[in-house]
Amino acid sequence: MKDFLVGIIQQSLIFSIAVMGIYISYKILNFADLSADGSFTLGASVSAILITKGFNPFTSLAFSMLAGALAGAMTGVLNVKLKIQDILSSILVMVGLYSINLRVMGKANLPLFNQSSIFTDGNILFTILIFTFISGLFFTLFFKTKLGYLLRGIGDNENMIISLGINTGSIKIFALALSNAFIALSGGILAQYQGFSDINMGTGIMIMGLASIIIGFNLFGKMGLSNSSILCIFGTIIYRTSIALSLRIGFNPSDLKLISSIIVIIALTIGNGRGIFKNWVSRKEKVKYPSQLEKVGSEHA
Repeated sequence: MKDFLVGIIQQSLIFSIAVMGIYISYKILNFADLSADGSFTLGASVSAILITKGFNPFTSLAFSMLAGALAGAMTGVLNVKLKIQDILSSILVMVGLYSINLRVMGKANLPLFNQSSIFTDGNILFTILIFTFISGLFFTLFFKTKLGYLLRGIGDNENMIISLGINTGSIKIFALALSNAFIALSGGILAQYQGFSDINMGTGIMIMGLASIIIGFNLFGKMGLSNSSILCIFGTIIYRTSIALSLRIGFNPSDLKLISSIIVIIALTIGNGRGIFKNWVSRKEKVKYPSQLEKVGSEHA
């Protein structure tokens, strides 16, 4: 049982780095970036092939981030410069990345057994914690900078930012590059963690990220937590725990897509249910308020 829980935490922390990247595009930029699936695999592919070529495992992760950033920038260029819709531009990049990932690895599955990794000479959980902490710290500090606030402003009211004479297109491209750099880093770490890179390992990453964000903000955001990176981490842990428990009680791996959909529906329902309850309470208060005014008026009369 201990190994089971440790395994869940380790995988959750790795995936939470990708969730932070998805948060940038989905929650802040309001950009439906489906290229996340391809960027995740790209990060794994680049890291894996460089390790087999004798590169340092840590250096390979830097190249993974660079490759992910280029993929994200390409999505941004298609959207900003060529005026292609956000969801369509990300789909085009995702489809193109499938062939690129095959080219990078040379085959559909690239094993890393007997190869050195970032986990070779250290504790696995501690190493993952360090990467997650650094990613979360950078994520938090970045959005306290001028550029970070500007990025939030574009997501909230792009027309206002444009009226200030700021080129929002370049910032969008940078944001998508940063988002996919996080996602690719997560993919590279996962490839080294599980000992192989596979062409399909990024499938469903976008859904996983959205589910984790929804769970984190709907469940933990209401408890007073405001740090977005922590909410992403907690949401990912809950999501991955739900998936692991589903497999442990007897569900087939082929059922995971359905389980993921159900988890997202439940999380959304909880969030919407709270909103409905608040609206119901506010309506009750509005009903009471006029009656109280009438009572006060009659007393004065």
